[in-house]
Amino acid sequence: MKVCPRKIRKDFKDLQLRQPKRHLFSVPLITYKNALISFPTFVEKDQVNYLRAAITTMSQPHFLLVASPAQGHINPTLQFAKHLIRIGARVTFITCISARSRMTKVPTAQGLTFLPFSDGYDYGFQLRDDIDHYLSELRRRGKEAISEFLTSSENEGKPVTCIVYSPFNHWATEVARKHHIPTALLWIQPATVFDIYYFYFNGYESTIKAQADETNPKRSIKLPGLPLLATRDLPSFVTALNVYRWGPLLIQEQMDILADESNPKILVNTFDALEQEALNAIENFNMIGIGPLIPSSFLNSSDSLDNSLRTDLFQPDSKDYLQWLDSKPKSAVVYVSFGSITVLTKQQVEEIARALISSRRPFLW
Repeated sequence: MKVCPRKIRKDFKDLQLRQPKRHLFSVPLITYKNALISFPTFVEKDQVNYLRAAITTMSQPHFLLVASPAQGHINPTLQFAKHLIRIGARVTFITCISARSRMTKVPTAQGLTFLPFSDGYDYGFQLRDDIDHYLSELRRRGKEAISEFLTSSENEGKPVTCIVYSPFNHWATEVARKHHIPTALLWIQPATVFDIYYFYFNGYESTIKAQADETNPKRSIKLPGLPLLATRDLPSFVTALNVYRWGPLLIQEQMDILADESNPKILVNTFDALEQEALNAIENFNMIGIGPLIPSSFLNSSDSLDNSLRTDLFQPDSKDYLQWLDSKPKSAVVYVSFGSITVLTKQQVEEIARALISSRRPFLW
């Protein structure tokens, strides 16, 4: 997405997230005089009225980030917030009270504000709860919370200039349209996973189902613009192994909403050198690699914001296992983790356990 402002005041700067050889994300700070010139691809025609009211009072861009109440959504979104804050943007981070109350450490940074809202499940969703009711309440209450915040922010002279939402929060786009605010999807998984979902719901469902043979995990599947895939490469939501009925339904809703947009923006947790083919596999979607959305300290780099902009929703008693880990040689321990919603069969658990024992290596599962 290229933005080429003709005349920008000297006391303003472009806000950009860049990778080598690729312009990733740019929201220039401009006067209204140049607004229609400088936002040709980022802002649609029906958002001009919003710009007319907002740009004249805008001292810095204001991003509203909408994240699901899950650690795998919150931490990548916080890393994206870190990049926005570094280039001078104001960020409001909205998620459910259930997630905010479980954070072992509340992320803090100048320019970052947390906005927790109640989804009706303030102690968290439990497996015994009705998933349909939960998703309905999350959508209804989330839309109300965002709408109220957008109105109050505009009245305070700090209007939200863009809404960025993580997967399963596409209901935020309905509110954004009513307030004439541009949106972008923050896809926290690889671009290839997004492409597989897209093709599954756009003409390739029967092909994927026919090839997705769980008895032959190496069976090949060919999708447009992607390298040859095997059955084992497919996300479980599109295979017979899926146990979450709501998963494919929410993803299909997301794809339908993106298809209705004239120029959808999708920010992906990847980078060009890793998934160049996948980022360009869908012609009518603008997929932009902005990853990896992990703390830079993981890449042997120091960053003052890293320690403050990450959190943990779980509170394990780490003393015992840290002491055990410290007693082992470096790089000697096998670590096994399948995330917080993965369902393994008894056979799979037993097979993994046998493999770990057979490896004769210390392991942490």
